[in-house]
Amino acid sequence: MSMKNGLAFAGLCVAGAGAAKLMTSSAAVAGDNYPPKGLSEGVRKLPQWIQAGCGDKEYFCPEKGALFPASFTPDEMPDLSQHTNFMAETLREHPEAYQKYKDVYTSNGVSLAKCIKTGVDNPGHPMIKTCGIVAGDEESYTVFADVFEPIVSARHGGYPRNAKHPTNMKIEDVLDTKIDPTGKYVLTSRVRTGRSVRGIRLPPSIGFDERRELERVCVKGLLNLKGVLKGDYYPLHGSMSYQPKVGGMSEQKEEELRKAGNLFQEPDSTLLLSSGMGRHWPDARGIYHNNAQNFFVWVGEEDHLRIVSMQKGDDIKDVFKRFATACNEVQKVLKSEGYDFMHSDHLGYILTCPSNLGTGLRAGQMLNVPLVSARKEFRTACKKMGLQARGTAGVDSASVGGKWDISNADRLGKSEVDLVNIMIRGNAQLVRWETMLEQGKSSEVAREMSSI
Repeated sequence: MSMKNGLAFAGLCVAGAGAAKLMTSSAAVAGDNYPPKGLSEGVRKLPQWIQAGCGDKEYFCPEKGALFPASFTPDEMPDLSQHTNFMAETLREHPEAYQKYKDVYTSNGVSLAKCIKTGVDNPGHPMIKTCGIVAGDEESYTVFADVFEPIVSARHGGYPRNAKHPTNMKIEDVLDTKIDPTGKYVLTSRVRTGRSVRGIRLPPSIGFDERRELERVCVKGLLNLKGVLKGDYYPLHGSMSYQPKVGGMSEQKEEELRKAGNLFQEPDSTLLLSSGMGRHWPDARGIYHNNAQNFFVWVGEEDHLRIVSMQKGDDIKDVFKRFATACNEVQKVLKSEGYDFMHSDHLGYILTCPSNLGTGLRAGQMLNVPLVSARKEFRTACKKMGLQARGTAGVDSASVGGKWDISNADRLGKSEVDLVNIMIRGNAQLVRWETMLEQGKSSEVAREMSSI
């Protein structure tokens, strides 16, 4: 940890094993109309309040109330009396933690202010309780532990400081249970998670050259994938960082991926902009997908990597196999380059938001179960089985025609295989109940749902 008056680099250094490998200097990029000196052509077409978060500076936007600094922590704690996120609750209960850390930085120059800026600038969400905090680097979780640990525990339903998170990616340990024997009820299956690369700061703090190094080493790993995972990398349209595709993918390709829900776009919320997710947009960001387009990896979004494996039908084990194989193969390349994934015994895989710590994994299926989902016990039964039911448009949205995205609810404290198996058992039960209701066995279903 470094104190404020001794921090010569103020967060501009590069952490860890990859420091000597940064290949492209800021001075080498294309003048004043591209990051880090200016804004890209695509960003200049966006509203001013978004542009403010897509350049080289921290997000500062009076129009949106985004006024809290990030490079240093003010002596006086901000007024959090009207804030509803987990960070505000923690600091209201433990204001001494703010005073403890206000002059403290991680070895990579990350301040407490950098971590809490998004939660200060955004008092709350009417439907979703956010963490209100992000990690600027791997050290943030330990250097600012008195702030992060209570938030992690609250967000994950109780998680002790001395707890150890189990990790298990063994494909053979996934259940062989046939979730939907008839093929009528499970429309699609998906597994997704995030990964962070040790030695490079997380997206809220990452520098211009660091992000290019992240893209370089991750794309090298992805292009090494073989068989059903073999594919290509497509930088965002307008990105100048990837030499084989300077200027990025075509606008048509980008639109096709976005319409299919397989590609991210520029940050369009103050939650993301205040977190630093838009800085230098769209440089060194893109997507890898395999030739069958059932495996996708986002590079440089809210996490270093966002990995998605998916397909039609109920074969979640096949989906998990692609996912696990890709994680292992990319990790091998990272290690050969002097990097690795961020992981700790306590928190599992380290990601930007505390909500995704542990596995960061969401194994889900789109189910068509109009009868069982119409019952008043539906959401309660899902919760008791360790499941989360989302409507077709995501968290807290409504279902359309009885279609629900059903996934594991937990992320931390259980292994990847445990969470996938929880989803398999739960969704198989939901399909079974739907079948029983079609057969007129309402009272039996009611009895079973109430006895979980």
